[in-house]
Formats: sequence, structure tokens, C-alpha cells
Amino acid sequence: MRIAMIGTGYVGLVSGACFSDFGHEVVCVDKDAAKIDALHNGVMPIYEPGLDALVAHNVAGGRLSFTTDLAEGVAGADAVFIAVGTPSRRGDGHADLSYVHAAAEEIAGALTGPCVIVTKSTVPVGTGDEVERIARDAAPDIGISVASNPEFLREGAAIDDFKHPDRVVVGVEDERARAVLEAVYRPLNLNKAPLMFTRRRTAELIKYAANAFLATKITFINEIADLCEIVGADVQDVSRGIGLDNRIGPKFLHAGPGYGGSCFPKDTLALLKTAEDKGAPLRIVEAVVGVNDARKRAMGRKVFRAMDRDVRGKTIAILGLTFKPNTDDMRDAPSIAIIQALQDEGAKIRAYDPEGTEQARPLLDDVEFVDGPYQAAKGADALVIVTEWDEFRALDLKRMAATLATPLLVDLRNIYSIEEARAAGLDYHCIGRAAGIE
Repeated sequence: MRIAMIGTGYVGLVSGACFSDFGHEVVCVDKDAAKIDALHNGVMPIYEPGLDALVAHNVAGGRLSFTTDLAEGVAGADAVFIAVGTPSRRGDGHADLSYVHAAAEEIAGALTGPCVIVTKSTVPVGTGDEVERIARDAAPDIGISVASNPEFLREGAAIDDFKHPDRVVVGVEDERARAVLEAVYRPLNLNKAPLMFTRRRTAELIKYAANAFLATKITFINEIADLCEIVGADVQDVSRGIGLDNRIGPKFLHAGPGYGGSCFPKDTLALLKTAEDKGAPLRIVEAVVGVNDARKRAMGRKVFRAMDRDVRGKTIAILGLTFKPNTDDMRDAPSIAIIQALQDEGAKIRAYDPEGTEQARPLLDDVEFVDGPYQAAKGADALVIVTEWDEFRALDLKRMAATLATPLLVDLRNIYSIEEARAAGLDYHCIGRAAGIE
């Protein structure tokens, strides 16, 4: 199959590279000439483990190419995937669909034969109907079908998720679109991945409902963690105890400083706006958004209390800036609100992240960025773990205690046991466990 991928951001580049690795001929299109030039030189615009090698392998095999010329990219394509951004629209929180609509019109205008246009961007219910209208108005004499194929990739594990998915959801309105998407995903038959066909609007809602539910699980266990601290329970045992129930499951039950990233914040907000417009408000999701927003800044106050409310002029070392490990994504990262809360109280911030420093610089003012965890801790009055990168999981805690001016560790990811931290001479504070009682 010949596939065109419009957009070389996180979803487009990972999906395009994986499709080409299946043996399809893929052209990735982007208007950003600098990004395309970088890709031609093997430089990835995002950090995703294994992506650079996957891209290089398929470029060398002649299956994957990059261009700024959309007409060249879609020429002869069996399927054209739209994988452009749908950020929250400034002012009202609705998903900004301007990039999707513009792509649909430009694609249709460039097509020379029948094709299936597939929305892979996360879009509100009914977007496929509008994409179909735009495409058919732009090219009334070409047989265009429109499908929805939402992505469910976890940043940091996206390649494995694409090749070994829990399910592939495809929303179609005609048999031609179904046949093309079946052929596109046929290589996954070897992994027995369930290919789930629905109507287009259902597929669009599945994506939002999934993200909202996962955001709800995270927010739920974070609130339980707060209760655990008050009553003297252990949130990690609570998580395990309820996660062993097959009806609940263990994933997304790790207490922490709140969710962030490119999906959950904007998608929960967009879902709320859609529900409000349709007269079916989602009160649970509404509460999730409010609680999560408040939690991030509350984690700054937690550090403030651990330092006996005396942070003015003191240096606080932050380990981890990205919203999760194995990515350089800083979008809605909890670290931003935490650092701002501490700076508002007069603290000086020194920070280290294995991959996110360059993305963090324009977002964080008056922060000293360093090149390692011990450099961050040197002479600091407190150390705060915000993101659970692997290299933070086996720190020499005795060395860390000696490096800090004050041996205070606030572990917002519960990486360490209370016993080992205290044995190393650290004043240890964590989330939802006995050491976190204040």
C-alpha cells in the first residue's frame, strides 16, 4: 500500500515509520522545511526511544521518505492520514480543528484519483463529517472516503504500542474505506491484534472516552493518596490491593503529582466542551480536570511544608522536568506548576532532566539547568523527584545526603522505600505513605 502521512509530529512520525516497517511505502509530509531537512539528515524532531534507528532503517530500505510538497506526497496514495495538531483553542478550550480542516482541503485538492482520507489526529465527535464535506467540496469528482483511526500510543513506548496494540479502532462509513484500512493493518494479523470497526463518530468518541477514563484513574488514586497520608495508610498497598481486581486493573494507579502531556489535559477539556455543547455535561470528567489542575500546584506547597515553610532564598534541586520519563515532552508537565509555586515563595531552582532541558528552557524562567542529579543536588537545601526517569531509580542516597546542604528528599513518585531513604540519612517525604504524614 502507498500511504501519505500529513504531519511529522509525535503521532505522524511514529505511525509513518511503523507503517513503513510493515513494508508499506510511506511519505511523510510537513510544511516545516527545517523539520524535513533535519529528518533527511537523520535528526528526529522528538525524543522517542528507538525512533531514530527505525526511521534510518526504513529510509535506507526505500520505504520511508519525507517532503514538504503535499501534492508529491499524496500522489498515488491509497490512504492519506491526517496527523496534525489539535491543541486547545485559546479562549474556550475547544479543540482547534483549523489544521485538520486545512489539511483536508489541501489533500483533496491535490488528489488525482480515489483515496481514503483518515483522521488520526484526536478530534471531537463529528469532525469526520466536516472533513468529508470539505474534501468533497474541494474535489467533487474524485471518489473520496473518510475514516477515523485514533491513536493510542504512550510516549516513551510508542513503537511497541503501534506494533503490539491492545486494539486498532477504525471508524468507517463505507465498504471501500473498510477494505483499504484492513489492508493497511493486515500486517498486525500475525500479532492477532483486534481490528475493531465501528461507525466514524463512535471511533472519534472512543479516543476521548479512553483518555478521560485513564485520567480519572490517575486522579482517583492521587486523591486516595491524600487520604492515606491523613489516616496512616499506604497508597502503594492500596493501589496493589485494588489493582489485583481484574475489574479495575493495576495500570494508571500510581500516585504522583498529577497528569500532564500532550493528550490528557487537552482531550479531557475538549470532551467537556463537546458534552456541554450537546447538553450532556460530564460531571465526573469535570471534577477530574479541576482536581488535577489543583494538585500540581499543591505539590509545590508539599515541598514548602517539608521545608518548614522556609524556602525564601534557598536552593531546591528538581530531578525530572518532562511530564513522564522517556520523552522530551514538556506540555502541561507537573514540574512547571511545582517550580512556579516554589519560585512564588522565593525559592531558587536548579534542575536536571535527561532529555527535556531544551524544551523546558523557554517555559521556565530563572531556573539553573545542570547536567546530572548530583550536580543538581550540590549544596541544595532540598531535592525533589518530579519525573521517574530510570537513572533516578538507583541514586546513591548516602552520597546524595552528603551532597545536599540539608539532607531533605521529597519523592513525588515514590521511587524509594522509606526505610532505605532514612537509613541513608535523608529526611524523606513521599506521596500517600507514612513518611508523607504532615
